[in-house]
Amino acid sequence: MLILFISAICAAFSMTDSDDFAIARREILLRKIGHELLLQSGDSTSRVLPVKKIAENEYQIGFENALTFQADSLVNTTRHLLANDPLAGDYVVTVLNSGKPGVAYGYAISKNKKDDIVACIGRKQPRAHYVINVKFKPTSTNTVKEEFLLGGLPFLAFVGFVILRYVKPCRVLPDGQNTGIVNFGSVLFDAKNRKLMINGKTIDLTGTETRLLLIFALSPNEVIARSRLQKEIWEDEGIIVGRSLDMFISKLRKKMEFDPNINIVVIRGKGYKLEISHQA
Repeated sequence: MLILFISAICAAFSMTDSDDFAIARREILLRKIGHELLLQSGDSTSRVLPVKKIAENEYQIGFENALTFQADSLVNTTRHLLANDPLAGDYVVTVLNSGKPGVAYGYAISKNKKDDIVACIGRKQPRAHYVINVKFKPTSTNTVKEEFLLGGLPFLAFVGFVILRYVKPCRVLPDGQNTGIVNFGSVLFDAKNRKLMINGKTIDLTGTETRLLLIFALSPNEVIARSRLQKEIWEDEGIIVGRSLDMFISKLRKKMEFDPNINIVVIRGKGYKLEISHQA
């Protein structure tokens, strides 16, 4: 589960890094478009202003000085240069005159050339302070990737839940410990089947109670540190508890109260001890 989750996160970051690189490359191509237009206008000295991202998937190319351009040259230049952009599919170009309202010139380019919308070819635009906006159609590939990742995480969580649900109960007892019947006092403790037999009475235990009692049963009349119990019963399984240990100790005491010679006592500042007054 952890490996799958990490793989999904790595894949997400990998795709993000790849897209960031492609976007940075796109901005350079847009500057190149501005550079080519200046050269076609006879200007080899003034600057192309920094490319602005004015909206999601939309960029603006600005110029230091006024320029003029041929409509067909602009179309051919953008088509040629943006063919090198792996994320550029369909896009719309609009040319705005900063001194006048409305669109001075515009066209739409599609992957399928028959869907292109291009007008006014051959006309030269008067010299003015133009800005060029290029709006790209969002790529479906990124959307599919994001939906795959977001949709896949709940599935991975479900798979992890199923695995934990059916694998975790198999770890009933700590590794290496005896899983047979342990005898102390008048008690027969069947760890494998989670049962206590005291004076003819059979008492069922939970998985946690069984693991806890087995630690005590294998070391009778010895102090068991509280930290050891917490670690072996809960922390090794990724769960940290506080007062839960006291609760389970209390439950075990009640289930063994049929034998007055057996008790789990608190050793202040140290832990607990399974105290057996008369061992069989």
